Amino acid sequence: MKDKVQVHDLTFVPYITASELDSAIKTLALQIKSELKDMDPLFVCIMNGAFMFAGELLSHIDEDYEVAFAQYSSYCGTSSTNQLKEVLPLKVPIKDRVIVIIEDLIDTGFTMKCLKDKYINEGAKAVYIATMLLKREALINSVEPDFVGIEIKNKFIVGHGLDYDGRGRLLKDIYILDEN
Repeated sequence: MKDKVQVHDLTFVPYITASELDSAIKTLALQIKSELKDMDPLFVCIMNGAFMFAGELLSHIDEDYEVAFAQYSSYCGTSSTNQLKEVLPLKVPIKDRVIVIIEDLIDTGFTMKCLKDKYINEGAKAVYIATMLLKREALINSVEPDFVGIEIKNKFIVGHGLDYDGRGRLLKDIYILDEN
C-alpha cells in the first residue's frame, strides 16, 4: 500500500487494504450463496465503479448464474447530484427474476433506492442489494442493503473501483481523503 496517492488536485492516504477487502468479499459471497442458492438470481453489476468488486464477488460465488451490466450516474466530483441518469440500460429481461444489484459503495442510498424501485416496477420478483462498502452515517434514503462487505466512515474515498472524476479507480487498495 502506498503512503499517499495524488488524484487530480486531492491527496489520499491509506484506508482499507486489498487483503481486508478480499476477506470481506469472500465472506459476502458465502452469505449470498447460502441465502440465494435456490433462487437462480440475476446479478446486475453497476458500472463503472463495481466492476472490480463484481468480478471478485462472482468468482467466489462460483456458480452458473447470469450476470448483466448497467450504468447510472448521480455524482459530480466528490458529491451526489441527487439526480439519477441512466447511461447504459440493463439489456436483459428482469420480469419474474430475482435480482442482486452489485454496487461498490452506498452512501446516501439515492441510486440504490431508485434502482430497487425501478426493477420492482419493471416486474422483478425480488431485488437484493450487495455492496462492497456502506457509509451508514450518510444514508438519507429508505434503502437497506441486504449484503454488506464493510461499513466505513462518511469520508470521500478512491481505489478498488471507486474514483474521483474518473481517476483512482484502478488502485487495488482503498484510500481516504487526506484532511491534514
